[in-house]
Amino acid sequence: MAKLYDGPIVDAHHHLWDLSMGKHPWLTPSDSAVPLPGLENLMHNYLVADYLRDSASHDVVATVHIEALWDAADPVGETRWLEALDKSSSVAARYIAGAALGTPAAASLITAQAAYDRVIGVRGILSFHPHEPAKSFVSRPDLAYDADWRRDVGLVHDAGLHLELMMYPYQADAVFDLAGAFPDLRLVINHCGSPIDRDEAGMQRWRDGLKRIAERPNVLLKISNPGAYDPEWTFESVEGVVLDCIAAFGPQRCMFGTDYPVARLQMNFSDIYDNFKRSVAHLPSADQRALFHDNAVRVYRL
Repeated sequence: MAKLYDGPIVDAHHHLWDLSMGKHPWLTPSDSAVPLPGLENLMHNYLVADYLRDSASHDVVATVHIEALWDAADPVGETRWLEALDKSSSVAARYIAGAALGTPAAASLITAQAAYDRVIGVRGILSFHPHEPAKSFVSRPDLAYDADWRRDVGLVHDAGLHLELMMYPYQADAVFDLAGAFPDLRLVINHCGSPIDRDEAGMQRWRDGLKRIAERPNVLLKISNPGAYDPEWTFESVEGVVLDCIAAFGPQRCMFGTDYPVARLQMNFSDIYDNFKRSVAHLPSADQRALFHDNAVRVYRL
């Protein structure tokens, strides 16, 4: 019989920021480099107290902070800032840091980030849309094949960290190749692999990409912000994304996360977890706990 999950939760993906520090240029009114409709709704501080308020009705026992496009000149500054925040509630208990992969500074940045115990990985962004440039986060479609970028991926592995990736389905073959080139490196795909094109062909491209990447055993999938790119989302559309993710990777290689507060552009915190719980209520309790808690504990060394 279906039973909604009521155990402990690790939110495997969220962000914090203090705009008074001037370190998030994409969250200023004059910056248009990040292709997120409704961005103006995020242009205010989001701190530990805000996260605790939004998550109060769910049993979140720990969270993972993902780099929030902090000023690229000093991404380690974000880690130093996170270290100074209150940890008593285990918000931002672990970090996925920034390190400007593919640049001359990357080697020293990776070393500096790895010196912090709470830093578990580094994030790279590959999201390029070949037909709608305004939706691209990077300027080139072949970044995952760039020799300098791959050199720095190797340094991430050498530092004992894992690599998180933001990508679109158009990069599925490149990520498949990358995972094969670094078989001992754990890769974690963010945001369900980003089903950016919500028409029938686009969703099939996304599902095919997930299945392709899932052939690599060193890749995991983070089911975060499942309503992204779907302004008219319904429970059924979110459920479809969740179940397609699990069908591709299995419940032992997936983790749930909110992408809060960015995900607030589509739904509130309780919408996210209520939809997750309903979507997987038919699964065995051990699989549900793996998705909500155990896999994240393992991957993020909590």
